[in-house]
Amino acid sequence: MLKIEELKFGADGLIPAVVVDYYTKEVLTVAYMNEESLAVSIKEGRTCFYSRSRKQLWRKGETSGNVQHIVSVTADCDRDALTVEVIKEGPACHLGTESCFNDRVYENPEFNAFSMNGLYDLIKGRKTEKKEGSYTTYLFEQGIDKILKKVGEECTEVIIAGKGGDKEETIFEIADLTYHVLVLMVQAGISVQDVIAELAKRHVVDKKVKQQRMQ
Repeated sequence: MLKIEELKFGADGLIPAVVVDYYTKEVLTVAYMNEESLAVSIKEGRTCFYSRSRKQLWRKGETSGNVQHIVSVTADCDRDALTVEVIKEGPACHLGTESCFNDRVYENPEFNAFSMNGLYDLIKGRKTEKKEGSYTTYLFEQGIDKILKKVGEECTEVIIAGKGGDKEETIFEIADLTYHVLVLMVQAGISVQDVIAELAKRHVVDKKVKQQRMQ
């Protein structure tokens, strides 16, 4: 394990810290730490940064409640930058979004990366900005009863496919069910992060977080 004094802080006494969601591996924010804030972070098990604008330490979540529990802190090969993996409570960005990185500058058309968050956002967009001819928009227009009916139907299809032992068919039906569950989540105001947080409560790592809360 490296000691804090072995890290290379800049001329201003700061070191950049890239904060990453432990579960999704999504980059949440980039902040700065000095020796004191890093020591506080390690001692308390929660992110504490140095505000360059206010010229003082600030604990993430001390006013918003959006605390970030630290799982690990890792230095790069030059020891002049850090990645901090966290389990977060609430949005990471002061604007209320899960991550500070939302405004895409460039996307290579040759690659079409898929993510559950991306699909969720697409479905959410079909509710807020209705698109004519969209099946997703149709479901939202029909309301919760229709959405729940479809979730029930897809559950049955998964059971039938699983019982039949057809792997490809089961994958297909699970994908259908997942989509309809995401529609239900949007309708109910439940985010992907909400579900991940609930699963995290059952994860062994989260026991450490609970211990930190009790301290």
